[in-house]
Amino acid sequence: MAAICVFCASSRTLDQRFLDLAAEVGAELARRGHTLVSGGGCVGMMGAVADGARSAGGPTLGVIPQALVDLEVADLASDELLVTDSMASRKTVMIDKSDAFLTLPGGLGTLDELFEVWTTATLALHAKPMVVLDADGFYRPLLDWLRALTDQRFLKPAGLDLLTVAHTVEEALTALESRLT
Repeated sequence: MAAICVFCASSRTLDQRFLDLAAEVGAELARRGHTLVSGGGCVGMMGAVADGARSAGGPTLGVIPQALVDLEVADLASDELLVTDSMASRKTVMIDKSDAFLTLPGGLGTLDELFEVWTTATLALHAKPMVVLDADGFYRPLLDWLRALTDQRFLKPAGLDLLTVAHTVEEALTALESRLT
């Protein structure tokens, strides 16, 4: 089916509920026949989503910069692991290798990845679907701020409309699949 890139946290100190959410997403991607594209790490939610996909028989593609390989956080169990020379080139490869993007809870790195694919979509550099999984209102404050940007004309409503917000794994994956071209 599709190669779906999942952006999420790689922190080792997360509540178990976030790790469970990531594992559920990975498993459901695999059950639906999709390939997981991830940041190539084996820790935090990033590791959990890949483990979830593999546990359900799904293929995984990890993209990781050499600096993180050197820190021994690479997902060596990945079906394919692409090593890049920088974080910037990692994002470029992830965008190129993916048909759609799903953002789970995360911190600065996750937001950086989300904003990169969203910005390039607003510039019509790609037309790949993007969904944010707003589990338990995690992204509510950010989404409120983004809506305020449109009110103040810093973001066009059409730009905001490129991003779909879902509240459950089922809703998120169905939204992605309905927008795949």
